[in-house]
Amino acid sequence: MKVTQKKTEGDKVFLTATATAKEVDAALQSAQFAFAQSMGLQPEYGKTIAQIAEEQLGVKNLDSMVEARAIEDLVPLALDRKNIVPLFPPKPMTKTTLKRGREFQFDLEVTLKPEYELKSYDPVEITVQPFVMDESLVDERIGEMAENYTTYVTAEDKTIEKGDSCLMALSASENGVEIKGLTTDGRTYTTGAGLMPDGFDEAVIGMKPGETKTFSFEGPSMDDQGNVITQVVDCTVTVKEIQVPVLPTIDDEWVKTNLPMFNTLEEFRTKVRGDIERQLRAQYEDYRLGMASAALVQRFEGRIADEAYEAMRNIMMGQFRANAQQQGMTWDDFVKQNGGEQQVSMMMMLQTREMLIRGFALDAVFRHENMVLTDADIEATCKSMNPRVDPKQTRRQYEQSGRGFVLREAAERRKANQWVLDHAIVKEEGEAVPLG
Repeated sequence: MKVTQKKTEGDKVFLTATATAKEVDAALQSAQFAFAQSMGLQPEYGKTIAQIAEEQLGVKNLDSMVEARAIEDLVPLALDRKNIVPLFPPKPMTKTTLKRGREFQFDLEVTLKPEYELKSYDPVEITVQPFVMDESLVDERIGEMAENYTTYVTAEDKTIEKGDSCLMALSASENGVEIKGLTTDGRTYTTGAGLMPDGFDEAVIGMKPGETKTFSFEGPSMDDQGNVITQVVDCTVTVKEIQVPVLPTIDDEWVKTNLPMFNTLEEFRTKVRGDIERQLRAQYEDYRLGMASAALVQRFEGRIADEAYEAMRNIMMGQFRANAQQQGMTWDDFVKQNGGEQQVSMMMMLQTREMLIRGFALDAVFRHENMVLTDADIEATCKSMNPRVDPKQTRRQYEQSGRGFVLREAAERRKANQWVLDHAIVKEEGEAVPLG
């Protein structure tokens, strides 16, 4: 991408950017993929996203529908090329039409992030709860492992009730074709565990050992186009015996047999304890960092532009909605559960202000202490963002998408936050509260 800086006026920079045909194609493809995810479209072998969207949704020109998203994806590339950090995302002003295989030109009026100052850069004073290792978490983790080694033994004959386990033989078919994944000569099944549709459980409950029943039940399936459909399954079930689960006794002998890398239960407990403590220590360190950065808020000086509040509020709104969806709640349910629209609006306003000021305050510390960002700082930040992914891969993803300036800002703030904590006057007070 070619980017030229036309002029600077006060806190504003004016840019003209020309995206290459390759960058345009990549942006449109990324926007199409995001559209497909949002609409729940399933990939099909040999078909493009545009073809699937037309067949399933009647969309004739997917590129035109996702054009705005594609242009938004090009904006960070222009900012990153000039290493410009905006106060809020700028809106592009297009100069040509966005078309595959062609260059695309747009202008940006960028409001630069101000350099705010703090009233004082003296060490902050914070009071934190002391760290404590909750030993019950070790027992809980070992108990969860024991459940994975559950065995079942024959119990006294009775009528099957919800929650009971039984050994059953099952033959299942759809339209006369055997469903191999369900058919079995003998498998332990627990009613009410959600492993099969309700219709199956309703037919099995009430049966006794030795009894055979033939019935049909409905369950969700997916057709060749990726659409969810109702599947009707015909089956014959024979209950062989009632069973009860038996958890193993986790002792030295069990550990030697099932976990040969450990000689004793105590060795295994030590390993589990160490894993849990490392996790809790990381959480505790995040808690201390949060307390340290929060202490800077009262030292912040300056006025934050309304546009910055609005941009951050929109980001937080998206996060709130995503969290509600993950919890299986509608937005209306989330609002109601959190005290109503006025309460949610107030909560968002306070959190928005807190997040903005913390970030700007850490920027001020980074500048005041003449800190320098290193590759190690950036990779450490990438690891904190997603511990399960190679930090080099995370860095590549940010930089290739033009969000390198976002990553650098996060790394600077993380480094400044650690400096603030390292130089803070830290007091421990109150009863230790277990984390986890």
